[in-house]
Amino acid sequence: MSEQQQNMFSILLVDDKAENLVSLEHMLEADNRVFFRAGSGNEALKIALKNSDIGLVMLDVQMPDMDGYEVARLLQSNPKTKHISIIFVTAINKDEQNVLRGFEEGAVDYLPKPLDVNVTRAKVNVFEKLYFYQQNLRQAMADKEKVNKQLERFMYVVAHDLKSPLSGAISLLTLINEDERIQQAPDLKEYMGIVLGATNHLTEMITSMLDYTRQSDISHTIEPVDVQTLITELSRLLFPPAHIRITTEGVLPVLQTTRLKLQQVFQNLISNAIKYNDKKEGSIIIGGTDKGEFYEFYVKDNGPGIEKRDADRIFKLFERVDNNAKEEGTGIGLNIFKLLVEEQGGKIWVESSPGEGSTFYFQWRHS
Repeated sequence: MSEQQQNMFSILLVDDKAENLVSLEHMLEADNRVFFRAGSGNEALKIALKNSDIGLVMLDVQMPDMDGYEVARLLQSNPKTKHISIIFVTAINKDEQNVLRGFEEGAVDYLPKPLDVNVTRAKVNVFEKLYFYQQNLRQAMADKEKVNKQLERFMYVVAHDLKSPLSGAISLLTLINEDERIQQAPDLKEYMGIVLGATNHLTEMITSMLDYTRQSDISHTIEPVDVQTLITELSRLLFPPAHIRITTEGVLPVLQTTRLKLQQVFQNLISNAIKYNDKKEGSIIIGGTDKGEFYEFYVKDNGPGIEKRDADRIFKLFERVDNNAKEEGTGIGLNIFKLLVEEQGGKIWVESSPGEGSTFYFQWRHS
């Protein structure tokens, strides 16, 4: 569809009197409007089913054979036409009974005959704006779904490609760990245990990622997740340098949620805070507050911070900020974080002071 076609607003005029159709079209004509005329209810239904881009129906109530109420009911009962806004144009007195019946059948407004030109134009202008708002919203949702699918495919490919070499590395590490020289050296034995534990945990995460992408259209298992335990495990398995301290504030909750998704969010934020920290004594603090429907978490660091102009841009796909950190990111992680949070109705934001650090906030639904 061309840009010009996308900006066109189609209106279906329905009246059994041809002169009324001509008069109404003349009253509403504009450069970006297309009009369809129907002289009966049956003709109106055929036109509406044939033209999926109709945004508004101006529907006369009093017509022979099939009145406007019946036409509205049939339009609303069909999935292909139920989204169309309907304005009843009627000479019937607007008493409470008739108005209620019209709204029950799907009308969104009434216009009494004889029509007031200014009022009619003003109301149609409102519904035209509403139509384009809805179109833009549908397009935004479609674009978001497309990005979600791309990310799921990307995650599947990465996870699949990592799993085979990691399995080989685990096998080799297991053989090395069984060597007598390792078994007889307590320090080396402990270090090998940590490495094997981390690699096995990473394998489980990759397997979970593969399961997630394979079952993206299936609801994921909801289970009790002890956030304090989750943070403790991540803090150990992310191997922060000795100069970076990870702590929690207050009592973190136990949530009924999908463990993998919440783990991905915290892992992304904590690993970024570790990666980009530029201080001799690094600090990462995790905490949260119960806000009723949502639990509001935060991950605070004392790293390089983020310029105000970059605060929104960092959450977009493939966007990166300029900083003096030696590590360079892909611009994917924070976008995945944003999608995971917004998927269950939460919000994300960041507060930051350049040179002093950043605090990332996100809302996570209790269940």
